[in-house]
Amino acid sequence: MGVMIPMKHSSIFKSRWMALIWAAGMIWFALDVAAPSATAGNQGADEPTDVTGAPVTSDDAAKIGDIINGI
Repeated sequence: MGVMIPMKHSSIFKSRWMALIWAAGMIWFALDVAAPSATAGNQGADEPTDVTGAPVTSDDAAKIGDIINGI
């Protein structure tokens, strides 16, 4: 359990400032891991593809919507 936090668990929340720094670090880490990157090759939404790599058409999306609505 102590692997994720490089300090004693009990000492994190003794100080309000230390707790704020820890929380900011956790938010920064989450954004760094989960946020989409804005690199030159990934500027906008990529075209959706199916499992074979073929592009998904609007007819395919409508079929899937009909199947989901029929459940």
